[in-house]
Amino acid sequence: MGNKLSGKDLIKLGFPKNNSINIALGQINRYRKKEKKESILTEAKEVLLYPEKFKGHGTWGKVAEGLVNPVQVKFNQLKTTRAPFSIFGENEIDEQAKFQLYDALKLPIAVKGALMPDAHSGYGLPIGGVLATDNAIIPYGVGVDIGCRMSLSVFDLPASYLKGKDHQLLAVLKDNTKFGMSETHQIKADHEVFYKDEFQNIPLLKQLLDKAYKQLGTSGGGNHFVEFGIVKFNETLPEWKLEAKEYLAVLSHSGSRGLGANIAKHYTYLATKQCPLPKNVQHLAWLDLNSHDGQEYWLAMNLAGEYAKACHDDIHRRIAKALGKRIALTIENHHNFAWKEMVDGKECIVHRKGATPAEKGKLGIIPGSMTAPGFIVRGKGNEASLNSASHGAGRLFSRAKCKTKFTQSEIKKVLKEHDVQLIGGGIDEAPMAYKNINTVMNLQTELVEVLGTFTPKIVRMDK
Repeated sequence: MGNKLSGKDLIKLGFPKNNSINIALGQINRYRKKEKKESILTEAKEVLLYPEKFKGHGTWGKVAEGLVNPVQVKFNQLKTTRAPFSIFGENEIDEQAKFQLYDALKLPIAVKGALMPDAHSGYGLPIGGVLATDNAIIPYGVGVDIGCRMSLSVFDLPASYLKGKDHQLLAVLKDNTKFGMSETHQIKADHEVFYKDEFQNIPLLKQLLDKAYKQLGTSGGGNHFVEFGIVKFNETLPEWKLEAKEYLAVLSHSGSRGLGANIAKHYTYLATKQCPLPKNVQHLAWLDLNSHDGQEYWLAMNLAGEYAKACHDDIHRRIAKALGKRIALTIENHHNFAWKEMVDGKECIVHRKGATPAEKGKLGIIPGSMTAPGFIVRGKGNEASLNSASHGAGRLFSRAKCKTKFTQSEIKKVLKEHDVQLIGGGIDEAPMAYKNINTVMNLQTELVEVLGTFTPKIVRMDK
């Protein structure tokens, strides 16, 4: 008896000659290869005899599903008609983004869709796309950066606090924020999210726990940032004892780092294997929420969302500690995520890929660019937009186009005109790369009401 488990070993045990053997071998070779063959075979026998007992199990759950109720892999044709949809700010949106939504609306699982005024093309769903589906989750409908979100902390300090403190505040950002693939904090923080069952019960997440721990409180590259600025409220907010004045605030934009990227990659691969689609829409492959992989992705996605929040909380805690000041109010929201919500009287999975939740009364933050204001908003609960709004200004020029169109000296000139100081940031994040945020906000007055603004003053991004 060799040390490596083979399909023949499982057939000898009594496994049927079907895909459950391939699944079992895949799971064992990925997660259990260091264990003794005898102990794995003993467990496998138990799975074969009592598959129901192993439903949802990290290693054997998918095998048990293959024995009891195997996922049917069949080619999915698109429907000839689109599910109902709404587009906000149609004239500001490129045609490719619209066509990406139109394709998504023809999926057999599509219930309803919407496009926000900051929309532009992406992978799978367009950025700024919202899609409600029937009991199915599309990993690329959530996006690679699961739980990418905004977090705004307002200090009970007047905006004048900024005056003459440039060097101090620049140092606070340099010392207390980390960006990109390699930077991590020297003194690591612990967090309750690391003790969630999912990190032990889902083999993929168990492998990613160490990476998640190291990256806590850090931000990604690209358009992710941490910045000091001035918040101005249009009205007094009695629930937080904040008057209609200007305050010092910190705003951060980032997601779930390597944890979310690995979850997205793994479950997108599984979705494409289980859900063959025409080539032009293969990024929209989905997982049935009743399947083992669908349930596992749902748990992993929610964990990545909690981890993204934990990262922001840690960033803001470090900054508040360095300032020696207390945070008076935090406003935060995901804009790459999926939720179970009621749509036209039916529970659906609502994917927001680069869209802000805007149900009635919900607070959120919609950023502009490093030289344009962001907006503190309260949702109006517009059902046509699936209770959503834009997640920012949206890109006017792609990253590649920016590198040929703009220069560092042009960016420096624009920053100086707006009295903004920048640490890091590449040409692909030039303020000119983005649409006019005021135009975008004017196109969604029926989606959100504006409570105040955030004007960036000292910005930190990846180098």
